[in-house]
Amino acid sequence: MKEIRKKAREAMKGYCRVCPVCDGRACAGEVPGMGGVGTGASFKNNVAALADVTLNMRLLHDVCDPDPSVNVLGIDLAMPVMAAPIGGVSFNMGGGMEEHEYVDAILGGSKEVGVIGCTGDGVPEFIYKSSFDGIAKVDGHGIPFIKPWEGDELNEKIDMAAKSNPSVFGMDIDAAGLITLRLMGRPVSPKTVKELAVIVEKIHGLGAKFILKGIMDPDEARMAADTGVDAIVVSNHGGRVLDHTPGTAEVLPAVADAVKDKMTIIVDGGIRDGFDVLKAMALGADCTMIGRPFCTAALGGGKEGVVKYLESVMGQLKQAMVLTGCRDMASAGLHLLYEA
Repeated sequence: MKEIRKKAREAMKGYCRVCPVCDGRACAGEVPGMGGVGTGASFKNNVAALADVTLNMRLLHDVCDPDPSVNVLGIDLAMPVMAAPIGGVSFNMGGGMEEHEYVDAILGGSKEVGVIGCTGDGVPEFIYKSSFDGIAKVDGHGIPFIKPWEGDELNEKIDMAAKSNPSVFGMDIDAAGLITLRLMGRPVSPKTVKELAVIVEKIHGLGAKFILKGIMDPDEARMAADTGVDAIVVSNHGGRVLDHTPGTAEVLPAVADAVKDKMTIIVDGGIRDGFDVLKAMALGADCTMIGRPFCTAALGGGKEGVVKYLESVMGQLKQAMVLTGCRDMASAGLHLLYEA
């Protein structure tokens, strides 16, 4: 991983410093780029909130070979990890590889390790075309995320993505504030409950399931559940759209309490390793998404880099499970966390 990080630092020079701790401090306000919007507070809060959660070490048990596998939305995963949807290698990551190469590395590496990658959407068109083509190459083992476009573009993108035969679609509604897209004449916007219900109905009509990414409030989680959404992602878009939001780990427990029995709960934001994955699961998540570390892994080592990164996450997760007495993911809960 040291060699992968070194190569990634060279590939993303001027866009990402590949800091020893990816916490948003050095890149505050660098959007486009890998930073957080404005002061970078939302990005920094994601990392800080998760760092404040500590694990309760317990060793008087018989958990020696824990099982981190889960089934999420009908997909068997070796561990509760997905690669978050990120697009725009050229203007966010320095163009160290072509968009299709990045997508192939994320999807292929994820599939090899037994998890799944999500793909991004955006402008120009090579972003979403690389996404849909990449998912087709791995026989549908990927989740296309489509932005909350206005007008016909949303339905057109869904129809294009469907040709790749994914079993799950996603929408990053937390991208609704991206002014750059509106300036390009390709506006995105929030959706009413009625509009969301129509989108969900269309996805279900394709025989697929639907993830809504960008929920930070228990009331909105309940509203999403009422429309038939199959899963939500507790996310502030990596701190890249609204300054001064809380970290996702701060709001996750309340969201989980509100809708745990109604839908699948995924969380992203500041998750860097297997220890963070277990923390998120203990706080109420059913699965996690990881973003920026996948960029480093792919830019620094291609598919092999993604595999190496995921293998390290798996090792850390199993280690954390043994040292907290967590037999499997169904056993994860608040008792794994230390309360002063």
